[in-house]
Amino acid sequence: MVRLNDVERLVALSRHNEIVKEAERRVQQAKEKMDSTYRLAYHIMAPVHWMNDPNGLIQWNGEYHVFYQFHPDSPKWGPMHWGHVKSKDFVHWERAPIALAPSEWYDEGGCFSGSAVNDHGVLTLIYTGNVWLNEEQTELKQYQCLATSKDGIHFEKDPANPVLSEPPFDCQGHIRDPKVWKRGEDWYMVLGTREGNNGKVVLYKSKDLRHWEYVNILAQSDGSLGYMWECPDVFRLNGKDILLFSPQGIEPVGDRFQNLHQTGYLVGTLDEETGKLTHGAFEELDKGFDFYAAQTFEDERGRRILFGWMDMWESPMPTQEHGWAGALTIPRLLELTDDEKLLMKPVPELQLLREEHTHLESISVKQHEATYTVPVEGDRLELLVRFSLTDFRGNAFGVKVRCSSDGSEETIFRYDTGDSVVTFDRNRSGRGEGGIRRAVLDGSKTDLITFHLFIDRSSVELFVNDGRLVMTGRIYPSETSQGIELFTEGGDATVFSVDAWKLKDIWG
Repeated sequence: MVRLNDVERLVALSRHNEIVKEAERRVQQAKEKMDSTYRLAYHIMAPVHWMNDPNGLIQWNGEYHVFYQFHPDSPKWGPMHWGHVKSKDFVHWERAPIALAPSEWYDEGGCFSGSAVNDHGVLTLIYTGNVWLNEEQTELKQYQCLATSKDGIHFEKDPANPVLSEPPFDCQGHIRDPKVWKRGEDWYMVLGTREGNNGKVVLYKSKDLRHWEYVNILAQSDGSLGYMWECPDVFRLNGKDILLFSPQGIEPVGDRFQNLHQTGYLVGTLDEETGKLTHGAFEELDKGFDFYAAQTFEDERGRRILFGWMDMWESPMPTQEHGWAGALTIPRLLELTDDEKLLMKPVPELQLLREEHTHLESISVKQHEATYTVPVEGDRLELLVRFSLTDFRGNAFGVKVRCSSDGSEETIFRYDTGDSVVTFDRNRSGRGEGGIRRAVLDGSKTDLITFHLFIDRSSVELFVNDGRLVMTGRIYPSETSQGIELFTEGGDATVFSVDAWKLKDIWG
C-alpha cells in the first residue's frame, strides 16, 4: 500500500526533475547565443550566464565533484540553482546536469550555498533554501535542507525538509551556507549568520543529518569584523582548528580589507562540547581583488583542497555583455605553518595542463634598460620566475604579464625590497575595474623571491614564495596583449630562472 507521504515524495521528485530538465533546455538555447570572448581555458565556469560560490565540494566514488551557485537565465545574479561539474584529476572537468533547482515552498527563492557529505555511500547535499517575504527582496527567511543521490548525478530533495527551520536568535532571517562534517559518530554543522550588526557563526550537532541540536555561537565579530559572516567552513590542519569564512562589512584598514567583502580565517582550538572556538586574529586569505566564498574539502589522500569564487560583488564584469559571468579559482592545496599561517598552493595535478615548455637561466635585468622581454607569449600560461635578493641594490623588481606591443596594456606584479611589499597593479589591464592591491610578504628572511603565476585569458593568480602570499584578480586585456616582461628599479636584478609553460584549453 502506497502511503500519502510516498505519493507526495514522488510528486515532488517529478516536479523537481521537470524544472531541472526545462532549465537545461534553456541553458542549451542560451549557449548558442553566447559570445566566448574572455572565456577561460582551464578554470571552472558555468556553461552560460551567471555563477558565484563554489558549493558541495567532495571526492565521491573516486571522482571530484564541484557544485556552484548558478543562474541559468541571466548573466546577472537571480534565482539560484546548483550547477555541477566532476573530474577524476582536478584538471579535465566534465559538466553534469543541474543538481538543484528551486521547486518547493522552502526554496522557492533559490537554492543557496551549502556543502556535501558521504552518508553511508549516499552523496548528500546540505543547502540553504531561500524564501523572499516581499517583492523588493529585502526581507527573507532561510531554511536548511537536504538532497540525496545514489548515482552522483540526479538528486532528490529529502522528505524531511527543511531539516532546520528556526534560528537560535533573531538574525533578521539571515542564516545560511551550511558546512557539515563528521567527527566520531556525530555530524556537525556551522552556519553563517548575524545578530544586529555583528557577524557570527553558529554550531549545530546531529546523529542523522535530519535532527539538529543547537550547540553555541562558535565565533563572532567584536564589532570590527563585519555585520554578516557568510560561507563558514571548519577543518583541522597541523593540530589546529581553522574557521574559514567570508565577512561582509569590514572597514578598510591601510592596505587591508580593500575589497567590498573579504574571505579569511581564524586559527585556534574548537571545544565541541561547549561549541566555542578559542582563536587568534583574523587574517585575509587572498590579498588580491577577486576571491570570495571559498570552501574546502578533504580528499581521499587526506589533503585539504580549496576553491574560491574568482570575482567580487558589485565589481564591473565585462563578460556579462557576452552572456556569462563568474569563475572559480584553480584548486589550491592548504597547509598550516607552525606560526599559524595558512598557505595556498596550486595542486600538483595542474601540471597535467602543461604543454610547450621554455626554460631560461641567469638573466640579468639591467637598470638602464628597465625591462627584459621574455621570449614567450600567451594568454594561458604558467610562469615561474625566481629573483635573487643576494646582490640586489635597487628598490624594486617584478613581472609584467599580458603586455601589448605598444605598451598600452600590462598587468604588473612588483616586489619592493624596502618594506617587503608585493603589489598587484591592474590599472592598465584592459577593460573592467582597475586598482592596486598591496600586501606584506611576511616570513623568514630569504635570498629568493619566487613569483608563480597562472594566467588564463581573463584571470591571473599569483603565488609568492610557495604560497606565503597569494593574490587573485580578473583582468580583461585585448586578445593580442600576450607579452611578458621582467623589470627592475634602482639597480640591476638577477633572475635565477624563468620557466614558462603553455597550458591546455580543457574546454576546447
